[in-house]
Amino acid sequence: MAFEPTKQKYTGAVRQVTLGVGDKAVTVGGRSCFPFYTFEGEMPNPPRVAMEVWDKNPGDEWPETAKEPFKDVLDDPVAWAKKCVEKYGAEIIALQTRSADPNADNKPAAEVAAVVKKVVDAVDVPVIVWGVANHEKDIEVMRLVAEQCSGKNLALAPVEEGDHKQIGAACMGYNHVVVASTPIDVNLAKQLNVLLGNLGVKDDKILIDPTTGALGYGLEYTYSVMERITQAALAQGDDKLANPIVNNLSIEVWKTKEANQTTEEAPELGDAKTRAVLMEAVTAVSYLLAGSDIVILRHPDTVKLVKDYIEKMMA
Repeated sequence: MAFEPTKQKYTGAVRQVTLGVGDKAVTVGGRSCFPFYTFEGEMPNPPRVAMEVWDKNPGDEWPETAKEPFKDVLDDPVAWAKKCVEKYGAEIIALQTRSADPNADNKPAAEVAAVVKKVVDAVDVPVIVWGVANHEKDIEVMRLVAEQCSGKNLALAPVEEGDHKQIGAACMGYNHVVVASTPIDVNLAKQLNVLLGNLGVKDDKILIDPTTGALGYGLEYTYSVMERITQAALAQGDDKLANPIVNNLSIEVWKTKEANQTTEEAPELGDAKTRAVLMEAVTAVSYLLAGSDIVILRHPDTVKLVKDYIEKMMA
C-alpha cells in the first residue's frame, strides 16, 4: 500500500506581485500551500534570490571575506550590480542607499537618486531600493527615485507607518511596489497593509517586510511571526496578510560578531569565510521555510547554495 501523506486544505492563498519590467520581470507569491508543500497545493512561482549592492564603498563595515568577490567594483555601484547579475546570477538587485544616512555620509537626495537611476538603467533585472529607515530622508530620496525611475516597477523600502502616505503616494503615482515594513509583529503588519490600502495602494503592489533577524540574533522571532502571517493568509483567508514576504537578511547576518571575526581571532569557529557564508545560508533557508518569497543575500557562495536548495525543493 502506497504512503499517502495527510493533506490540509487551505481557504486562502498568497497573492502574486510582479517586480520589474520586460523579459526579466519577476513574479513572486501565488502559493496556496506552505512553502514547498506542493502535495497540498500549488506553488507556481519559486522564491527568488536578490543580491545586495551598496551605493557607496562599504569600507570597514564589511569584513574582507565579504569584500573579496567585489573588490574590483566596490567603488562603482553600476559595475557592482552588473557583476552580481552577469557573473553571480542575481535575479533581483537590492540597492542599499547607505550614502543617504543622516548619521553618516548624509549625501543629498538628488545625488543618491541619480546613482539609483544609473543602477536601474544598467541592469535588466528588477531592483529593490532600500532606504535608511529615517522617515525624513527616505521620503526625500524615494520621491525622487520613484519619479526618475517611473515605469520601472521598482520596489521601494522600507515603507513604515511614519512615511507610508508620502512614499506610498509616490509608488502609486509612478507605478512601483511598496515594501511595507513593521517591527516583528503580525498585527502591525496587517495594520500597515490596511493603511496602504486605504491610501489607494493596490494589493498586488505590496510586499511584506516583517523585519529580519540573523541566525542567533533574533531569527526565531522573525521566523515565528512569518509563520503566523503565512498561517493567517492560508488557513484563515486573511487577505490583508496574503502578500509575498521579503527578507533583507544579508545586512543583518554580516554585521554579527561571528561573521566579522577572522579565522585568527576565532580559530575555534573554523574558517572565517565558510562560517559567515553558512550563517547567511542557514538564515536564508530558515526564512524560505517560514514563507519568504525574496531573500536578499551578499556573498556569491551563499547565492549558489540557496539557489541550489530552491531548485531541489521545487523539483
